[in-house]
Amino acid sequence: MTKILHIEDDASNRLLVQKLLKPAGFRVVDAVDGLEGIRMARTERPDLILVDIALPGLDGYEVTLRLRAEPELRDVPIVAITAEGNRDASLAVGCDGFLQKPIDARSFASTIKSYLRGKREQTSTELTGEHLRLQSQRMASHLEEKVQELSRANDRLVELDAARKEFYRNISHELATPMTPIVGYVKLMSDRELGPLTSDQDKALRSMDECVQRLRSIIDNLLDVTGIETGRIRFAHRDYDLLETTRRAIVRKRPLFEERRIQLLVELPRTPLKGFGDPDRIGRAIAQLLDNAVKFTPEGGAVGVRASQTGRNQFEVCVADTGPGVPPGTQERLFDPFYQVDGSVTRAHGGTGVGLAIAQGIARGHGGDLRVKSPSRETIEGANLQGSAFYLVLPDRAPNTLVQGRA
Repeated sequence: MTKILHIEDDASNRLLVQKLLKPAGFRVVDAVDGLEGIRMARTERPDLILVDIALPGLDGYEVTLRLRAEPELRDVPIVAITAEGNRDASLAVGCDGFLQKPIDARSFASTIKSYLRGKREQTSTELTGEHLRLQSQRMASHLEEKVQELSRANDRLVELDAARKEFYRNISHELATPMTPIVGYVKLMSDRELGPLTSDQDKALRSMDECVQRLRSIIDNLLDVTGIETGRIRFAHRDYDLLETTRRAIVRKRPLFEERRIQLLVELPRTPLKGFGDPDRIGRAIAQLLDNAVKFTPEGGAVGVRASQTGRNQFEVCVADTGPGVPPGTQERLFDPFYQVDGSVTRAHGGTGVGLAIAQGIARGHGGDLRVKSPSRETIEGANLQGSAFYLVLPDRAPNTLVQGRA
């Protein structure tokens, strides 16, 4: 069946062309603007293209010039169908025909067939050159306007991004302030410092404490990620042992693995991994990787942790899992703050989407990096972990500087 691509922003005109050409045996596909029309011309490979001249954004002249630059579309007839365009200008830019609106319903289908059989309208060479020159000037002016418009939009986005970072920083501090007495009083009551408790009160306090700790973790994450983004996070560098830092992070997170019935495999060296850096923040980075692994590993699966010296002056902590892996096309965005592969409110996994951004920011603040490989084929403690693997790479001597932002 002969395929017609109709590029038209007016819905009533698209409907009219459909009603006139379908009974005549044509298949009509619609595009509502110039950019969509160019894309569909490439994918649909139509036998003829109808293009309105007065299109929003790229007009019909610009669309025609762009289509004629496509080798596979050079021989496809293009017919301008417009109430405002100029015949000579339309033919000059590459149209093979020009139909004035309102179209003649009785002869429209037969007119389209004539263009498919080879009919081509002509204009003089002098007029063609003049119209092309004028069209080039108009396109240059249009391009300049678009560049200015994009520049203004970019400036606005930069302002909004700065405002977003400042908002998260301020709201995190505002939330952290009332959290301090809440955490303190819950602990005082749990420790019976304010008097004895009944069993029901003790159970309620334990539930409250779990929620408070979770809320405190979220606030700490927001403070960290905004500090990393704005370059306001400081590292307290000192001599430390990465082996001991990794062990402490594993001990803190082991209850999560037991709760989810996930096997935790640990492969650590016998000798210390002495370095210079901020062990508290490095421990938080490792903890974020463990949280991420627990979140995406199904019950009954396994997570492996390996710490090692991979070079003369370089350490590596690998956290690998047996989860489903990272979907293709999403790995580059995994470390963007607040990005989640499934960001809907009904997603299967919780969290705010900042853990990996924090871990990478801490690594880069130490002169290292965080990388992902998925699918992976890591072997830890003799087990094959074919899910995702994250590699926290750290130099043994971190620079004693501020984080300068995310590269």
